[in-house]
Amino acid sequence: MRERISLEEAWTLITAPLRPLGEEQVDLDHALDRTLSRDVWSSIDQPPFDRSPLDGYALQSRDVQGACPEHPVSLRVVERVCAGEVPHQRVTPGTAVRIMTGASLPQGCDCVVRQEDTDLGETVVQVYASVLAYQNFIGRGEDYTAGTCLLSAGTRLDAAALGLLASAGCDRVWVYRRPRVALLVTGDEVVPPQVRPLPPGKIYTANSYLLSARLRQLGVEEVTCATVGDAPQETAQQMRKMLEHCDCLITTGGVSVGERDVLHQALPIAGAQQVFWRVQMKPGTPAMYSLVEGKPILSLSGNPFAAVATFELLGRPMLHALCPAPQFELETRRAVLDTPFDRPSGMRRFLRGVYQDGHVRLPKDHSSGSLRSLVGCNCLLEVPAGSQNVQAGEKYTVYL
Repeated sequence: MRERISLEEAWTLITAPLRPLGEEQVDLDHALDRTLSRDVWSSIDQPPFDRSPLDGYALQSRDVQGACPEHPVSLRVVERVCAGEVPHQRVTPGTAVRIMTGASLPQGCDCVVRQEDTDLGETVVQVYASVLAYQNFIGRGEDYTAGTCLLSAGTRLDAAALGLLASAGCDRVWVYRRPRVALLVTGDEVVPPQVRPLPPGKIYTANSYLLSARLRQLGVEEVTCATVGDAPQETAQQMRKMLEHCDCLITTGGVSVGERDVLHQALPIAGAQQVFWRVQMKPGTPAMYSLVEGKPILSLSGNPFAAVATFELLGRPMLHALCPAPQFELETRRAVLDTPFDRPSGMRRFLRGVYQDGHVRLPKDHSSGSLRSLVGCNCLLEVPAGSQNVQAGEKYTVYL
């Protein structure tokens, strides 16, 4: 087992043995926020016919050149076409077709005059305005044509993407299968928030809610959560049970060097191959990574901010290796720091912060156990190892 490795080494060791979980085909009704595993190509032109963008009259533009309220042009109305209907008459010089928004345009016309510029005639219409050729005229395939790649593999499907696919007659898509994640919180001291009153010596569990909510926010398939005490055999049994129904397991607590840090004993009992322990980063130094029959176990510190920071920096790369969806990728920016951090950092350090418009500001409290100062934060600011302090006005890397 490797010890005290760099963050970059941890990324390599986490992702190297993992492969994407595969793909599945889903209905559009269940495709929101899923990630395409294949390109999607259109089999039709859109629109599939020349169509009118408004209610009016389809006609030939040369017939109405110079038309105005003082000198209207009279045209014979040969047909009325509503949306969903097919025109049967051809527009010839001196004629017009009454047309509704979205209706298929008849052959022979090259424009549509809006009904507000006419007398709304049914058999003969008076036109009070001139129209240019192909004005108010939406041509077949104007949006896209058959054979166009509508969306590429790797696209996360939002509302606009689903609307585009539906417009092409696509009702099912191939997407990457999302990871099923199990979350195991360890410690004799933690109790659920429903327990009243709080027993002496106990604390309410925050990590189970913090991490399970973050996992759902990122869009994993499902999250199962359990809590276990500091007994190695019981912890190992619970891990084996959860691994039967998940693709990866995340644990919090029990990874340091204390007498009750049971993961060091429980993981071998569960049959795990321990890959690394301790990463050169603060908070979350004692993070551990293991494999059980090819399934990854990421073990994080029990301190809430340490747990969430190491999840962002180690857990998301693990999830991305299992499902190459964009929301799992680490995204970085260079940002100008607005608030200083006057504290030496012998080890590479990550601070909670608020990133906006190329700037980042820091809260006052940086304790690993503090949750209150985490509320509203949207990034981690990286402080290089060996830094004496962090200066306002300088640029630093932030992980969103």
